Amino acid sequence: MRNNKYLYLTLLAVLGFHQEAIAQAVTAAPKLVVNITIDQLRADYLETYAPLYCRDGFNRLLAQGKIYTNASYNFAPIDRASAIASLVTGTTPYYHGIIGTEWLERPSLQTVSCINKAEKRNTPANLQTSTLGDEMKLATDGVSLVYSFAPTADAAILSAGHAANGVAWANQSRWNNVEYYAPLPQWQGDYTRTFGVGTDVNRSVTDLAIKCIEQSSIGIDDAPDLLNIVYQQGTTPRDTYINLDYDISRLITRLESRFGLNKVLVVLTGTGYAEERRGRENEEKFHIPTGKFNIIRTANLLNMYLGAIYGPTKYVETCYKNQLFLNRQLIERLNINLSELLKRSQDFLIQVEGVRNVYSSTQLMTSENSRLEKIRNGYCIDKCGDLIIEVAPGWKLVNEERHENSVQRASFFSFPIIFYGANMPKERVLTPVTVDRIAPTIAKAIRIRAPNACTSEPLF
Repeated sequence: MRNNKYLYLTLLAVLGFHQEAIAQAVTAAPKLVVNITIDQLRADYLETYAPLYCRDGFNRLLAQGKIYTNASYNFAPIDRASAIASLVTGTTPYYHGIIGTEWLERPSLQTVSCINKAEKRNTPANLQTSTLGDEMKLATDGVSLVYSFAPTADAAILSAGHAANGVAWANQSRWNNVEYYAPLPQWQGDYTRTFGVGTDVNRSVTDLAIKCIEQSSIGIDDAPDLLNIVYQQGTTPRDTYINLDYDISRLITRLESRFGLNKVLVVLTGTGYAEERRGRENEEKFHIPTGKFNIIRTANLLNMYLGAIYGPTKYVETCYKNQLFLNRQLIERLNINLSELLKRSQDFLIQVEGVRNVYSSTQLMTSENSRLEKIRNGYCIDKCGDLIIEVAPGWKLVNEERHENSVQRASFFSFPIIFYGANMPKERVLTPVTVDRIAPTIAKAIRIRAPNACTSEPLF
């Protein structure tokens, strides 16, 4: 009888420890996610200036974080707005609708900002799916706090999503916010009215983020919270990375002292592109193949070619970047088969000097060709042209009417994804991964569902 009693007590003790372990596992999710995006982050620069970093900034993340060294975006083209929207939604522009910082609106043939829709300015209305912050709000019935701070309005608003508590971006020497997210938290209103934006905008963004950590109630209850921070590139890589290292060091030190890093998950990555800062002088000096591709002249040539087949008129209505917009109403009125016209246009344009490839709207919307996947993922039928021209690498795309010119590149762009904190084991992963897997990874870590258009698997 006594042996049974001891056995019973032993079983109760084991069950008690088991239940305690389960309870600890359930409460082990991070209380705060700090999502840091560095516009045009480059792995080569990050490593080049490592000897100049302090102990607790980049070096701490690189030494102690879980690092995916070969990250990429699974769509093209990429810019700041499309990248940030993809990071927070876990999907591509094909679904979330942000194909760039701006695009051509078909009805008016005018360019519109990604954060303007109809008469509404500075809203996330063009973002067609939920974001990580939105899902936090849904999972906690609005208890979770979401803040986003950035140097530009599009970066702040797109990373914030539809239901954030506070958003701010730099506008010359002052902070801006938007009525869409009203009411403005008192601590943020007091701070942004009292303190302006300094000459180093990244430092000012860090100051505001630290003030949010200190004065808001972010990260102090059981509901997970989200702090989005976006940094921009400076004029020189050396100064940019050294200054960012100092800012990140200050941020991590404050997170550690305020919460303890076991309760905070820090995620850092880049936007996957780099603006071409050089002119064509070096290419010509060293005899690197290059040239100038004029999109307007190309559109005029295509109109002449189509006119010879279907009758003279203006079939190409306008151009924007590397896209040609056809006059669909005219084509329908003339009873011309659109698919046939697009195929003829492709066959003609591919012969133009400086053209590497041509994609049609029909081809991108219907083809299952895996080689078209990145172009298709970056395409939206209601915001993109009917013909997408891939200009040869090294050539300059020129639009004289819109005063646009850009050098085309198709080379691989290396940047990392770094996870740090929340008891994350340090590891260096060389396997290539795509950034659409960041959002579901964070969602899994804080035990909420991924954004509603995210179909990618978590990284771990």
